Amino acid sequence: MALIEKKTPEDAVQGGQQPDKPGETVVLEDKPRPDEIKPETTKPSEPKEKPSGGKETSRPSRPGKQEITRLITIAIDPGHGGEDPGAVGAAGSYEKNITLAIGKLLRERINAEPNMRAMLTRDGDYFVPLGQRVQKARRVQADLFVSIHADAFIRPDARGSSVFVLSNKGASSTAARWLAQKENAADLIGGVNLGVKDSHLAKTLLDLSQTATINDSMKVAKAVLGELGNINALHKGSVEEAGFAVLKAPDIPSMLVETAFISNPEEEQRLRSESYQEKMAEAILRGIKRYFAKNPPLAKTDKLALLD
Repeated sequence: MALIEKKTPEDAVQGGQQPDKPGETVVLEDKPRPDEIKPETTKPSEPKEKPSGGKETSRPSRPGKQEITRLITIAIDPGHGGEDPGAVGAAGSYEKNITLAIGKLLRERINAEPNMRAMLTRDGDYFVPLGQRVQKARRVQADLFVSIHADAFIRPDARGSSVFVLSNKGASSTAARWLAQKENAADLIGGVNLGVKDSHLAKTLLDLSQTATINDSMKVAKAVLGELGNINALHKGSVEEAGFAVLKAPDIPSMLVETAFISNPEEEQRLRSESYQEKMAEAILRGIKRYFAKNPPLAKTDKLALLD
């Protein structure tokens, strides 16, 4: 770096200064003194290039060529918890414990994927209201919401795995009240502005947003159901629809997986098995990967910093 220069008498005169002695060095006023200079390894405006074949992740994007590392965020919702045990099997198995075990295994496998991250709506034995489960998923801008349960029925011979999505035939009155209380105060709900004064228009916008989300929910649910059929009998050969409040997020594709019937003694024993829990987590992940391979998510802000 050039910090000093020699001035000639002619230069000094032209600049309106007294001529310096021949050969005298003058430090430029608009640059730091030599003892103030710190070595600079990389100029901010000229990021260091990596050799061909290397992957540069911290390199600033060029104007007009925005490069985004897109992480797919999955919200895993282990059903029940705390004072809510869920269904109880004949051998005394609690649904809340089985769903948490499968949820943790699924999180572990998702986090092992290079382009995926997972969060749990609960990571211990405590109660989380349905509304808060959805709020947690929306807080991290989840690309998918997976609620895990273990089915139960009054007849012990009922068996098989199922996948549910939200019914598009209208929400129940309880869910409608919940949406109004929890979401209507926000400026945006999945990109839909509910600040309009016309309540009918607001409802129409919400319905349109939710209808598109349900379509995506059906796609991923079919993919997951197909994988579940490889490890367990299916209770029904197609995705089922119901008005589960936990699937009401209007901007996140959501599904509810009934892993097996805990009320069936044979399936209860399988649900208690760690090897079956691992197979269930792997099957769900395979279905999720199949869906995102065909339906890549839209670009959003990197979610990694938003995760716990």
